Amino acid sequence: MTNKNRAFLKWAGGKYALCDVINKILPKGECLIEPFVGAGSVFLNSDYKRYILNDINKDLINLYKILQLKPELFIAESAELFSAQYNQSEAYYELRKTFNETQDAYQRSLLFLYLNRHGYNGLCRYNKSGGYNVPFGKYKKPYFPEKELWYFAEKSQNAIFVCENYRDTFARAKSGDVIYCDPPYVPLSKTASFTSYAGNGFGLDEQADLANAAEETVESVPKTSVLISNHDTIWTRKIYEHAFKIRKLNVARTISQKANGRKKVGELMALYK
Repeated sequence: MTNKNRAFLKWAGGKYALCDVINKILPKGECLIEPFVGAGSVFLNSDYKRYILNDINKDLINLYKILQLKPELFIAESAELFSAQYNQSEAYYELRKTFNETQDAYQRSLLFLYLNRHGYNGLCRYNKSGGYNVPFGKYKKPYFPEKELWYFAEKSQNAIFVCENYRDTFARAKSGDVIYCDPPYVPLSKTASFTSYAGNGFGLDEQADLANAAEETVESVPKTSVLISNHDTIWTRKIYEHAFKIRKLNVARTISQKANGRKKVGELMALYK
């Protein structure tokens, strides 16, 4: 792929760097289903006629729906938050407070983009009460992703966005559909888990159930395929042992701000078909 499209959101574990590899493994089909769409890098860099894109993070999906329906208004109003007056600690925490207190979907979507681009290291994190709690990032001039927003809005005209359990998204699969799963990864250490980005844990039971869902879907729905990405560990190799094919690769982690902290780790891609 020569011209790759970046997501407009910063996202831990985003698949921008792996899009070429993933697209070579993903089978052909009419519809791509993503139960864990995240920032949408695979969606943005793949070529299917239709998409069903899910995420458990309600704020994320609301933002996508609004951008899909009202791109001109949303992009213009979100741009106003990317000025010097809002790029300071006091303004950031005031807007974060507003985000946590409002139930207005449109206002939350504007602020979600602002918080994502102004917050520390592009993290998306909620506390146990559901409050967004990422601290101020202290960037000199946060980038406003206007081009990326417009591209997402255009491509999303062929997408359906849903916010539900991954099992419900699997149940939407029809003959010939392709499913790509990028779940919260199995942690490499006890302190390396980012599973709380939507306020919902994704533990080892869910990891195993996801593998079961993949097996059940390819067995029950004709001509479907499922590709799952995860860390390459003894545990993941065990739960994906019934996959048609497993591919291993080394990937540079990008969640650390320090370059010397971005070590390569083993990942795998398990294909069910």
